Amino acid sequence: MPDIDKSLFRNITVVLRIYLLVLILFATYRLILFIGETGRIGASASVGEIIYSFIIGLRFDAVIAGYILILPYLVISVEHLFDLNSKVLKTMVFYYIFLLFSLAFLVCAIDIPWFSHFFSRFSVSAFEWFDNPSFVFGMIFGEPRFWLYLIPFIALTVTFYFLLKKAFRHNFTPQKPARIPLKIGFSILFLCLIVLGIRGRLSTSSPIRVGTAFFCDDPFLNQLGLNPNFTLMTSFIESRMQENKTIKFMDDSIAIANVEKYFSIKNPSKDFPLLRKETFESTDSDKHNVVIIIMESMSAEKMKRHGNKDNLTPFLDSISNEGYYFDNTYSAGTRTYNGVFSTLCSFPAIYWRHPMKTYPMLKYHGIATALKKWDYSSVYFTTHDGQVDNIEGFLRFNDFDKIISEKDYPSEEVKTVLGVPDDYMFRYSIPVLNELNAKKKPFIAVLMTSSDHGPYYIPAYFKPKNSDIRNQSVEYADYSLKKFIQLCSGQKWFKNTIFVFVADHGACINMVYEIPLSFNHSPLIFYAPGIIKEKKVFHNMAGQIDIFPSIMGLLKLGYDNNTLGINLFKEKRPYIYFNSDDKIGVIDSTWLLVVHKDKSADLRSYRNNDLKNYAAEWPDIVLKMKTYAESNIQAYQYVIRSGKQ
Repeated sequence: MPDIDKSLFRNITVVLRIYLLVLILFATYRLILFIGETGRIGASASVGEIIYSFIIGLRFDAVIAGYILILPYLVISVEHLFDLNSKVLKTMVFYYIFLLFSLAFLVCAIDIPWFSHFFSRFSVSAFEWFDNPSFVFGMIFGEPRFWLYLIPFIALTVTFYFLLKKAFRHNFTPQKPARIPLKIGFSILFLCLIVLGIRGRLSTSSPIRVGTAFFCDDPFLNQLGLNPNFTLMTSFIESRMQENKTIKFMDDSIAIANVEKYFSIKNPSKDFPLLRKETFESTDSDKHNVVIIIMESMSAEKMKRHGNKDNLTPFLDSISNEGYYFDNTYSAGTRTYNGVFSTLCSFPAIYWRHPMKTYPMLKYHGIATALKKWDYSSVYFTTHDGQVDNIEGFLRFNDFDKIISEKDYPSEEVKTVLGVPDDYMFRYSIPVLNELNAKKKPFIAVLMTSSDHGPYYIPAYFKPKNSDIRNQSVEYADYSLKKFIQLCSGQKWFKNTIFVFVADHGACINMVYEIPLSFNHSPLIFYAPGIIKEKKVFHNMAGQIDIFPSIMGLLKLGYDNNTLGINLFKEKRPYIYFNSDDKIGVIDSTWLLVVHKDKSADLRSYRNNDLKNYAAEWPDIVLKMKTYAESNIQAYQYVIRSGKQ
């Protein structure tokens, strides 16, 4: 067998050596952090989970290594292709690599004391302290032991310098000419591997995200796998995005005062200005299970009771008459992540802002947190990849015990990029819920459907009546809901369970106004045959943000309501507000106000599809509605910015 011409791989060899070297050095910093923070590891953490956190860390390290090395690799490959062997080029590439990785290692070194103090990986939030740097650095470096972390930084950086020199010395010597097509082929193949490392995942649905690191119940191990350069880069990009810019409708103090007035908060807490302590005469018999079904794109306008004549939702229509139904409910936004976040955390949407992709991730006093204090188990089901919208990481961080996603289903059941069909997810959920019930403690389960969203997939065993694929998908979604309730009705826990049906958002069925109301108008059903004895339709204004407090009201379990939601069974709001990308909608039983980002506003009498703009005729109504919505949104922004959510 002839010897392999090593000159074919000269460019790959030099970069691969550097790549592996920096992965080892990044892992060393992670090991230092781990050793210094072992006291934070929970008693229930296993050795396997510790090892897995380091494996995840390699994936995040590969992202940073790839970003830094991809340009040098391209330059080295050009040099390799033409056998240039330029000393000037070699020197430039050497110092480019050395300086950028030295900065990356410095971030890793700074991250260790930063994490020790803030229990959060390094991010752009560190630079918010630059108006008072002596304060923050005094906190971090006030303890002499923090200075010790400079020693490994210096030692590892010096080591990196000499090993980098060695890598270049051994690989930039002149080589024998090789065949150009093979050089190009191998070079492109290795480039693809670098790009794959940067992406961090094989799945086409989403690249690696902060939430990818959150795989268990231990908050320290969930963060250990992160690379602080990744969190710094991610948080910087998010901070620069237009949708994440701070909004300014009014002074924060005015907004907070308005909201406290709306909620009749008489003695507000300085630390938590939205806090209302809800108390009930609770007993163990009130610990009903809770199952929330968030229905993809299920606009209320798809239901017969709201005027649809295509008989798309016979089951949903039927159970809307079998419990509590709120016919004036609106989703917080027009994205799935808005629906999940607002339903579970009771805060509104802010324009295009993505509340679950922030870093550091925020901890909310949401429904899983409130029920955890009452010893509830919790599980979230999605049909597709759990990394989409950072769902898995965010919900784990916010006290959900378990996330069931595409990785948990048999691969043959995954039909599209949206994962498994709705009825398969529902069938899969039953033994999981039975297992939770067997623990002799109550549970909350959230199931997010997806079949009423393209790419549409209708199983062969379902025979729709409509010819339009979009209508067929609604029929199938409704059929799946029916099958789920039928399956649940045969379980021991059924009569002790409250089912809540709500859409993540609606669909563009009518386009009368700048904001199509069908895109936010949602069904809201509380269905519990074993608990709710008196069926009732409520006509008061409601939103997704009110679901969590209303569930707690039905359960009669005390909790701290630190949200912008209300208990719909005890309180009423004059308006409900919602978001549509760059517009805010505010609605009551008569008027729809649309507020644009340029501050202009349109007031419509929407009940009869009146196209006239009444804003000039009714300025007082415009002011009241606009102030209500903007005060709530400004207050939400204030509490998350100040860490008082």
